[in-house]
Amino acid sequence: MSAESEVISRAAWCNRLVSEQTVASALRAALLAQADPVRAAGQQRYMKSVMPYYGLTTPAVRAVVRDVVAAHPLPSRPDWLGAVRAVWDGATHREERYAATGVLQHRRYRAWARVADDELLALLRHLITTGAWWDLVDDLAAHAVGDLVLADPETMKPVLRGWAREPDLWVRRTAILSQLLVRQNTDTDLLTFAIEGSLEDPDFFARKAIGWALREYSKTDADWVRAYVETHSDVLSPLSRREALKWLNRR
Repeated sequence: MSAESEVISRAAWCNRLVSEQTVASALRAALLAQADPVRAAGQQRYMKSVMPYYGLTTPAVRAVVRDVVAAHPLPSRPDWLGAVRAVWDGATHREERYAATGVLQHRRYRAWARVADDELLALLRHLITTGAWWDLVDDLAAHAVGDLVLADPETMKPVLRGWAREPDLWVRRTAILSQLLVRQNTDTDLLTFAIEGSLEDPDFFARKAIGWALREYSKTDADWVRAYVETHSDVLSPLSRREALKWLNRR
């Protein structure tokens, strides 16, 4: 690398760091300004969270993200990826992680969020494994990962097949729930493979995810889900079966 190129590269890195820190600081300040300690205590108890809350409602967090993104737009995809990670990793309160996913999924960055490259997939996996609880992981699975499934199914299929066999519960749960909102575009072979990777897991969150994914798909193809439950009655847990048939039993 020439001296000139090195200077340009160093300048780009410094600018990126400034962008990340600006967004992180703006989000943190805006969330803190609306803190409600009474609400925060109840939220922390409900979510069984070690990380404390500021006490904001979901609409309030979304409004903060909207305002900060408008005031501090990120100029490049690397800046966006870096800002999401900086906010997430630097979080002292849970709403900061909600805000990080809000920046990740903001419509301003939609085109960047639909490119299933190594950088974005590594970030998503980091968020999933360090988030490791349903409020964070399920949103990422259904929206961030789900959008990639729709945008680039050929790339995402082998990725999710790999995730479906991971030892990490939350990575497997993401694979199961990744098609939660794609409805008629559901790849049933992939759904079946993802479910099979967790059928023997006794954990509540694995079994709940299986039932939830099947229940949502039953709204699109009731016959397929009914047949799946019948042919897998010997391996589906009672919880998974009950959740899978919940909507069908109301018809």
